[in-house]
Amino acid sequence: MEQHVSWVLEAAVKDGRLDAFTALMHEMVEGTSAEPQTLAYEWYISADEATVHIYEKYADSEAMVAHVSGFMEKWAGRFLECIDVTRFVVYGDPSPAARELLDGFGAAYLAPWGGFSRFA
Repeated sequence: MEQHVSWVLEAAVKDGRLDAFTALMHEMVEGTSAEPQTLAYEWYISADEATVHIYEKYADSEAMVAHVSGFMEKWAGRFLECIDVTRFVVYGDPSPAARELLDGFGAAYLAPWGGFSRFA
């Protein structure tokens, strides 16, 4: 738990952008599935298809920085054309380099306090 970095990003889908966002989601899931240090990458959508939650978990800050750098290069522009970020909560203790990337998305940070995970 100490080195993992994870988050939940909550977003509102912009009017008329659901089809484009769905296609982008498939592209992003496929591309991210090739990242061995991405431990979880799960997308959820509300029944009215207006709200999306994206849960991501990385082995460590280095893996997270690699993913976010790739995201910025390949997908960020189209991603932000489709949604408005409404909440972005980061869990763990990201490195200063990781925080610098995440701060640009309005991240709120919660540090480890207790508990366990049975997953990697």
